[in-house]
Amino acid sequence: MHRFSREKSILGSPIQAVRTLHLVSAKANNVKDRRRPGKFVGAEDPRPTVPTIRFEQEGQQVGCIEGANLRKAAVDAGVNPYGGLSNLNNCGGVGQCGTCVVEVVEGMQNLSPRSDVEQVYLADRPANYRLSCRTSVNGDVTVRTRPQGGTGSGSNSLVGAIKSLLGK
Repeated sequence: MHRFSREKSILGSPIQAVRTLHLVSAKANNVKDRRRPGKFVGAEDPRPTVPTIRFEQEGQQVGCIEGANLRKAAVDAGVNPYGGLSNLNNCGGVGQCGTCVVEVVEGMQNLSPRSDVEQVYLADRPANYRLSCRTSVNGDVTVRTRPQGGTGSGSNSLVGAIKSLLGK
């Protein structure tokens, strides 16, 4: 009893002493704290981070899995990547029309590199313009849907694509 009386004065009770020892060992092993479900004890949270897509014009942000398709994530979140007549006349995300153009405001390094299809369709647009249907999200990014001049000057059609390939 004498041993617990000393611990009692420091830690409150023998039971509190055991709980404290348990928490100290849990911190060392980086495990969940049973008293606070969902909270991790220790310096690092072992759960993976979820990339966040922020849609600037819509004032909306959504989480997605790493490698998610930008267009699909936008449509699933209720964000329309198309403007004007493109709402009716688009390829549905298979990379054949070039109408789902977005402007990357922040986080370009967290996206997949431009594909060959994008190089053709976006030849006359700035480097931060992407086709959302051909873009994978690997980290946090902020985009502007339906940017000014997003449709380019004819390169969103087969004729325009051929012209950009031939350099005319």
